[in-house]
Amino acid sequence: MLLSLLFSALLLQTTPPAAEATKPPAEKGAEKPPEKEEPPVVTHHEIRINGKALKYTATAGMMPIRDAKGETEAHMFFMAYTLDGVSDTGRRPLMFSFNGGPGSASVWLHLGALGPRRVVMQPDGQMSAPPFHLVDNEYTWLDQTDLVFIDPVGTGYSRATKPELNKNFWNLRGDIRSVGEFIRMYLTRNERWTSPLFLVGESYGTTRAAGLSGYLIDRGVAFNGIVLVSSILNFQTADFAKGNDLPYILYLPSYTATAWYHHKLAPDLQRDLQETLKEVAAWAETGYAEALAKGDRLASAERQTVIDRLARYTGLEKRYIDYSNLRVPIFYFTKELLRDQKRTVGRIDSRFKGVDESAATDHPEYDPSLSAIRPPYTSTFNNYVRGELGYKTDLEYYILGEGITSPWEWGPSSSREGFPDTSDDLRSALSKNSYMKLFVASGYFDLATPYFATEYTLTHMGLDPKLRGNIRTAEYESGHMVYIDLKSLEKLKANVLGFLNNALK
Repeated sequence: MLLSLLFSALLLQTTPPAAEATKPPAEKGAEKPPEKEEPPVVTHHEIRINGKALKYTATAGMMPIRDAKGETEAHMFFMAYTLDGVSDTGRRPLMFSFNGGPGSASVWLHLGALGPRRVVMQPDGQMSAPPFHLVDNEYTWLDQTDLVFIDPVGTGYSRATKPELNKNFWNLRGDIRSVGEFIRMYLTRNERWTSPLFLVGESYGTTRAAGLSGYLIDRGVAFNGIVLVSSILNFQTADFAKGNDLPYILYLPSYTATAWYHHKLAPDLQRDLQETLKEVAAWAETGYAEALAKGDRLASAERQTVIDRLARYTGLEKRYIDYSNLRVPIFYFTKELLRDQKRTVGRIDSRFKGVDESAATDHPEYDPSLSAIRPPYTSTFNNYVRGELGYKTDLEYYILGEGITSPWEWGPSSSREGFPDTSDDLRSALSKNSYMKLFVASGYFDLATPYFATEYTLTHMGLDPKLRGNIRTAEYESGHMVYIDLKSLEKLKANVLGFLNNALK
């Protein structure tokens, strides 16, 4: 599925004017002088964290992405925050951040967890009453590292210069190459090549981050550490395709966590979430996996045992599981769990409830967790970027998916065909740079990138045993965007602080 990125503009041959006909042909490979650029907007700010002033500079602007001939193919929007008063920026950590989709802008990590300002939500992440507003983020990562938020082409304000060039960016490898080029340009223009370097990606952004780690290590850029939030590297773990039973196994603990949250489990399973999830995970990779592997060879008594277990661990009716052939895809689960209440649960965050027009359909009409967070982040960002950051434009800021107007091309993954998978890029980067550390954050109530699927991927990379200690993981009682829950946001900052200190030893 995956197409290689072509960093050459389409050449439209025309007959040269007579005055040009006598000119010698351009030297092959000669670069075109860059066009005049609009300078970025620079502003200065101060927030207070635990009573201490944090002064910083914000820079918002466009980075040109050029092909080998110097032709600008796209402009990528970015927002950078650098701590003031740093005498040697070459020793100051620098972190590049992006979200997922593909097609998502960087606004979620930016205004939800990392940046100096954050969106005000209810403590559990539910939407507050409009109008929405920002507050100083006491959990910002800026006190530890400078931050650069990148909007890949087709997200935020980032655009290709011509519609026909979108195909160069809207594929897995093209996306990695273009963001890699942005990072090279930023390091060069800001003289940060010797800074300790970090990446943080969320959702598909973790796919991108893993791919970038392998891509850039071969181009001389070695990272001190990578943070993956709600990770998906191997898409086989989440694609409910016929013949692929892996997602049913790996999603089961998250189904259990969701049923636990909504009090749909037996009393003994409701007592301790951690112990319940350990029990379910152990059975998922043994008894459940074996039963699915047997297929039609599964004996009637064995099948009934599996149905009983699945009903106990998911809160679903036995008849429904039987009719589903022991396999319940994600959207069927989100519709079925609370059908008796005429409610659905969210995919991004299964703590959230939705209400459909009809309780009889097999799929939810919408994701209630996504509808709860999109308005606050959209309105506050649009006000913030023009007001506090001073970046004035009439362009629409593409928050999530609006800017990708043609199908994303996945193409052949890494070095092999099949499901998209950048875990081998990550393994390669760790093998080539044994100093690089990895921190992976997952939410128990995330039905988009389940934590057990992440564990599976990390333990199936073929990583050398000596490097397994480079990886740290943490789980949170929240969903895909772990940071919208205030307790999880505080825990995430503490975990990342420990991770950064370890990576900088």
